[in-house]
Amino acid sequence: MYKSYWGLELKPFENTPDPRFFYTSAQHEEALTRLIYGVRESKGAVMLTGVFGCGKTLLSQVLLGELDRDVYRVAMIQNPMLTSVELLRSIAVRLGATGLPTLKTEILKDVLLDTISELLLENYNDGKQSVILLDEMHVIEDKMIFEDLRMLLNNQLQDHFLCTLIFMGQPELRKHIEVNKQLNQRIAIRYHVDAFDLENTIAYIRHRMKVAGAQRDIFEETALSLIFQKSGGIPRRINQICDMSLFIGSSHEFSTVTPALVTDAAKSLEG
Repeated sequence: MYKSYWGLELKPFENTPDPRFFYTSAQHEEALTRLIYGVRESKGAVMLTGVFGCGKTLLSQVLLGELDRDVYRVAMIQNPMLTSVELLRSIAVRLGATGLPTLKTEILKDVLLDTISELLLENYNDGKQSVILLDEMHVIEDKMIFEDLRMLLNNQLQDHFLCTLIFMGQPELRKHIEVNKQLNQRIAIRYHVDAFDLENTIAYIRHRMKVAGAQRDIFEETALSLIFQKSGGIPRRINQICDMSLFIGSSHEFSTVTPALVTDAAKSLEG
Protein backbone atom coordinates (compact mmCIF):
# COMPACT_ATOMS: atom_id res chain seq x y z
CA MET A 1 0.00 0.00 0.00
CA TYR A 2 2.89 2.34 0.75
CA LYS A 3 5.56 0.74 -1.46
CA SER A 4 5.33 3.19 -4.34
CA TYR A 5 5.30 6.18 -2.00
CA TRP A 6 8.64 5.21 -0.44
CA GLY A 7 10.06 3.80 -3.69
CA LEU A 8 10.15 0.19 -2.52
CA GLU A 9 9.85 -3.01 -4.52
CA LEU A 10 8.78 -5.17 -1.57
CA LYS A 11 7.13 -4.62 1.80
CA PRO A 12 10.14 -4.76 4.11
CA PHE A 13 8.57 -5.53 7.47
CA GLU A 14 6.07 -8.33 6.99
CA ASN A 15 6.07 -10.76 9.93
CA THR A 16 6.42 -13.78 7.67
CA PRO A 17 9.44 -16.12 7.51
CA ASP A 18 10.78 -14.88 4.18
CA PRO A 19 14.43 -16.03 3.78
CA ARG A 20 15.14 -13.07 1.51
CA PHE A 21 15.03 -10.80 4.55
CA PHE A 22 17.21 -13.00 6.78
CA TYR A 23 19.57 -10.73 8.71
CA THR A 24 22.80 -12.45 9.75
CA SER A 25 23.49 -10.96 13.13
CA ALA A 26 26.31 -12.74 14.98
CA GLN A 27 23.86 -14.76 17.05
CA HIS A 28 21.59 -15.68 14.13
CA GLU A 29 24.60 -16.72 12.07
CA GLU A 30 25.82 -18.86 14.97
CA ALA A 31 22.39 -20.39 15.41
CA LEU A 32 22.18 -21.29 11.72
CA THR A 33 25.71 -22.71 11.73
CA ARG A 34 24.88 -24.97 14.68
CA LEU A 35 21.62 -26.13 13.12
CA ILE A 36 23.35 -27.00 9.85
CA TYR A 37 26.16 -28.77 11.68
CA GLY A 38 23.70 -30.78 13.77
CA VAL A 39 21.84 -31.94 10.68
CA ARG A 40 24.79 -32.65 8.41
CA GLU A 41 26.66 -34.53 11.11
CA SER A 42 23.54 -36.46 12.22
CA LYS A 43 23.88 -35.34 15.82
CA GLY A 44 20.60 -36.85 16.97
CA ALA A 45 18.93 -33.95 18.76
CA VAL A 46 19.36 -30.18 18.50
CA MET A 47 17.55 -27.50 20.51
CA LEU A 48 17.12 -23.85 19.55
CA THR A 49 15.40 -21.52 22.00
CA GLY A 50 14.72 -17.82 21.81
CA VAL A 51 12.50 -15.06 23.09
CA PHE A 52 9.19 -14.63 21.30
CA GLY A 53 9.45 -12.93 17.95
CA CYS A 54 13.23 -13.33 17.70
CA GLY A 55 13.21 -15.09 14.32
CA LYS A 56 13.28 -18.82 15.13
CA THR A 57 10.76 -19.71 12.43
CA LEU A 58 12.69 -17.68 9.87
CA LEU A 59 15.83 -19.55 10.90
CA SER A 60 14.04 -22.83 10.25
CA GLN A 61 13.12 -21.67 6.74
CA VAL A 62 16.68 -20.58 6.02
CA LEU A 63 17.88 -23.97 7.30
CA LEU A 64 15.52 -25.79 4.95
CA GLY A 65 16.89 -23.74 2.09
CA GLU A 66 20.38 -24.95 2.94
CA LEU A 67 19.41 -28.63 2.80
CA ASP A 68 19.57 -30.44 -0.53
CA ARG A 69 16.18 -32.08 -1.07
CA ASP A 70 17.94 -34.94 -2.88
CA VAL A 71 19.80 -35.74 0.33
CA TYR A 72 17.43 -34.79 3.16
CA ARG A 73 13.88 -35.88 3.87
CA VAL A 74 12.33 -33.32 6.21
CA ALA A 75 9.24 -33.67 8.38
CA MET A 76 8.38 -30.18 9.64
CA ILE A 77 5.75 -29.74 12.35
CA GLN A 78 4.82 -26.09 12.87
CA ASN A 79 1.76 -26.66 15.06
CA PRO A 80 2.63 -29.18 17.78
CA MET A 81 -0.66 -28.69 19.67
CA LEU A 82 -1.56 -32.32 19.01
CA THR A 83 -1.99 -35.45 21.03
CA SER A 84 0.94 -37.82 21.11
CA VAL A 85 -0.67 -40.10 18.55
CA GLU A 86 -1.61 -37.21 16.27
CA LEU A 87 1.93 -35.86 16.38
CA LEU A 88 3.47 -39.22 15.53
CA ARG A 89 1.02 -39.66 12.69
CA SER A 90 1.90 -36.21 11.31
CA ILE A 91 5.59 -37.07 11.44
CA ALA A 92 4.99 -40.40 9.69
CA VAL A 93 2.95 -38.77 6.92
CA ARG A 94 5.55 -36.05 6.34
CA LEU A 95 8.24 -38.72 6.10
CA GLY A 96 6.27 -40.42 3.36
CA ALA A 97 3.90 -42.86 5.05
CA THR A 98 0.72 -43.70 3.16
CA GLY A 99 -2.40 -45.66 3.97
CA LEU A 100 -2.46 -44.79 7.66
CA PRO A 101 -5.85 -44.85 9.42
CA THR A 102 -7.55 -41.48 9.77
CA LEU A 103 -9.78 -42.28 12.73
CA LYS A 104 -8.14 -41.76 16.12
CA THR A 105 -9.70 -44.97 17.43
CA GLU A 106 -7.92 -46.94 14.70
CA ILE A 107 -4.45 -45.51 15.25
CA LEU A 108 -2.10 -47.40 17.56
CA LYS A 109 1.01 -45.66 18.88
CA ASP A 110 3.17 -48.78 18.54
CA VAL A 111 2.20 -49.08 14.88
CA LEU A 112 3.11 -45.45 14.26
CA LEU A 113 6.48 -45.82 15.98
CA ASP A 114 7.20 -48.94 13.93
CA THR A 115 6.13 -47.15 10.75
CA ILE A 116 8.43 -44.22 11.46
CA SER A 117 11.31 -46.61 12.22
CA GLU A 118 10.78 -48.35 8.88
CA LEU A 119 10.68 -45.02 7.04
CA LEU A 120 13.89 -43.82 8.69
CA LEU A 121 15.67 -47.02 7.69
CA GLU A 122 14.29 -46.83 4.15
CA ASN A 123 15.50 -43.27 3.82
CA TYR A 124 18.93 -44.26 5.06
CA ASN A 125 19.14 -47.16 2.60
CA ASP A 126 18.10 -44.76 -0.17
CA GLY A 127 20.94 -42.43 0.75
CA LYS A 128 18.71 -39.86 2.44
CA GLN A 129 19.03 -38.33 5.90
CA SER A 130 15.83 -37.82 7.87
CA VAL A 131 15.19 -34.57 9.73
CA ILE A 132 12.23 -33.97 12.05
CA LEU A 133 11.85 -30.27 12.86
CA LEU A 134 9.33 -29.26 15.51
CA ASP A 135 8.60 -25.55 16.01
CA GLU A 136 6.77 -23.88 18.93
CA MET A 137 7.56 -26.84 21.19
CA HIS A 138 7.32 -24.71 24.34
CA VAL A 139 3.52 -25.04 24.18
CA ILE A 140 3.72 -28.81 24.76
CA GLU A 141 3.09 -29.82 28.37
CA ASP A 142 2.34 -33.51 27.83
CA LYS A 143 5.45 -35.31 29.11
CA MET A 144 4.55 -38.40 27.09
CA ILE A 145 5.11 -36.50 23.83
CA PHE A 146 8.70 -35.77 24.77
CA GLU A 147 9.16 -39.41 25.74
CA ASP A 148 7.77 -40.56 22.39
CA LEU A 149 10.14 -38.21 20.59
CA ARG A 150 13.03 -39.57 22.64
CA MET A 151 12.07 -43.06 21.48
CA LEU A 152 12.65 -41.94 17.89
CA LEU A 153 16.31 -41.43 18.76
CA ASN A 154 16.59 -45.15 19.42
CA ASN A 155 16.55 -45.53 15.65
CA GLN A 156 20.28 -45.63 15.08
CA LEU A 157 23.06 -47.73 13.69
CA GLN A 158 26.23 -48.45 15.59
CA ASP A 159 27.68 -45.05 14.80
CA HIS A 160 24.86 -43.14 13.14
CA PHE A 161 21.46 -41.72 14.15
CA LEU A 162 18.81 -42.44 11.53
CA CYS A 163 17.16 -39.08 12.18
CA THR A 164 17.96 -35.66 13.54
CA LEU A 165 15.37 -34.08 15.84
CA ILE A 166 15.31 -30.28 15.97
CA PHE A 167 13.35 -28.71 18.80
CA MET A 168 12.50 -25.00 18.55
CA GLY A 169 10.63 -22.88 21.04
CA GLN A 170 10.63 -20.13 23.61
CA PRO A 171 12.86 -20.42 26.72
CA GLU A 172 10.27 -22.53 28.58
CA LEU A 173 11.16 -25.38 26.25
CA ARG A 174 14.38 -25.93 28.15
CA LYS A 175 12.44 -26.78 31.32
CA HIS A 176 10.24 -29.25 29.43
CA ILE A 177 13.32 -30.99 28.06
CA GLU A 178 15.16 -31.03 31.38
CA VAL A 179 12.31 -32.96 33.01
CA ASN A 180 13.06 -35.90 30.69
CA LYS A 181 16.64 -36.62 31.79
CA GLN A 182 17.30 -39.21 29.09
CA LEU A 183 16.14 -36.84 26.35
CA ASN A 184 18.03 -33.93 27.89
CA GLN A 185 21.24 -35.95 27.79
CA ARG A 186 20.75 -36.59 24.09
CA ILE A 187 20.58 -32.92 23.11
CA ALA A 188 23.92 -32.67 21.34
CA ILE A 189 23.68 -29.01 20.34
CA ARG A 190 21.92 -26.12 22.09
CA TYR A 191 21.68 -22.45 21.31
CA HIS A 192 19.64 -19.49 22.54
CA VAL A 193 18.73 -16.44 20.45
CA ASP A 194 18.04 -13.23 22.32
CA ALA A 195 16.75 -9.80 21.31
CA PHE A 196 18.93 -7.40 19.30
CA ASP A 197 21.02 -4.68 20.85
CA LEU A 198 20.86 -1.13 19.47
CA GLU A 199 23.56 -1.70 16.85
CA ASN A 200 21.91 -4.81 15.47
CA THR A 201 18.45 -3.23 15.56
CA ILE A 202 19.67 -0.42 13.31
CA ALA A 203 21.53 -2.82 11.01
CA TYR A 204 18.46 -5.08 10.85
CA ILE A 205 16.16 -2.24 9.76
CA ARG A 206 18.61 -1.01 7.16
CA HIS A 207 19.12 -4.54 5.84
CA ARG A 208 15.41 -5.12 5.34
CA MET A 209 14.95 -1.74 3.70
CA LYS A 210 17.83 -2.47 1.30
CA VAL A 211 16.38 -5.87 0.38
CA ALA A 212 13.02 -4.17 -0.21
CA GLY A 213 14.66 -1.85 -2.73
CA ALA A 214 15.14 1.38 -0.76
CA GLN A 215 17.44 3.80 -2.60
CA ARG A 216 17.94 6.20 0.31
CA ASP A 217 17.88 6.38 4.12
CA ILE A 218 14.19 6.72 4.97
CA PHE A 219 14.48 6.21 8.75
CA GLU A 220 16.17 9.09 10.57
CA GLU A 221 18.98 8.15 12.98
CA THR A 222 17.03 9.34 16.01
CA ALA A 223 13.99 7.38 14.81
CA LEU A 224 16.07 4.19 14.62
CA SER A 225 17.20 4.61 18.22
CA LEU A 226 13.61 5.18 19.32
CA ILE A 227 12.46 2.03 17.51
CA PHE A 228 15.00 0.07 19.55
CA GLN A 229 13.62 1.56 22.76
CA LYS A 230 10.01 0.90 21.80
CA SER A 231 10.64 -2.65 20.54
CA GLY A 232 13.15 -3.92 23.04
CA GLY A 233 15.15 -5.21 20.09
CA ILE A 234 12.63 -7.97 19.31
CA PRO A 235 12.44 -8.44 15.52
CA ARG A 236 8.69 -9.02 15.46
CA ARG A 237 8.05 -5.77 17.32
CA ILE A 238 10.58 -3.93 15.20
CA ASN A 239 8.71 -5.09 12.10
CA GLN A 240 5.36 -3.95 13.48
CA ILE A 241 6.60 -0.49 14.46
CA CYS A 242 8.50 0.05 11.20
CA ASP A 243 5.60 -1.15 9.07
CA MET A 244 3.14 1.15 10.82
CA SER A 245 5.61 4.05 10.66
CA LEU A 246 5.91 3.66 6.90
CA PHE A 247 2.14 3.40 6.54
CA ILE A 248 1.36 6.48 8.64
CA GLY A 249 4.24 8.37 7.04
CA SER A 250 2.91 7.74 3.55
CA SER A 251 -0.63 8.70 4.60
CA HIS A 252 0.58 12.04 5.94
CA GLU A 253 3.18 12.58 3.20
CA PHE A 254 6.28 12.53 5.38
CA SER A 255 9.60 12.61 3.51
CA THR A 256 11.36 10.52 6.19
CA VAL A 257 10.42 8.48 9.24
CA THR A 258 10.90 10.76 12.24
CA PRO A 259 10.87 10.04 15.99
CA ALA A 260 7.42 11.64 16.25
CA LEU A 261 6.18 9.29 13.56
CA VAL A 262 7.65 6.27 15.37
CA THR A 263 5.97 7.39 18.59
CA ASP A 264 2.59 7.59 16.84
CA ALA A 265 3.13 4.19 15.22
CA ALA A 266 4.09 2.50 18.48
CA LYS A 267 1.13 4.07 20.30
CA SER A 268 -1.29 2.85 17.65
CA LEU A 269 -0.03 -0.72 18.20
CA GLU A 270 -0.68 -0.70 21.93
CA GLY A 271 -3.41 -3.09 22.88
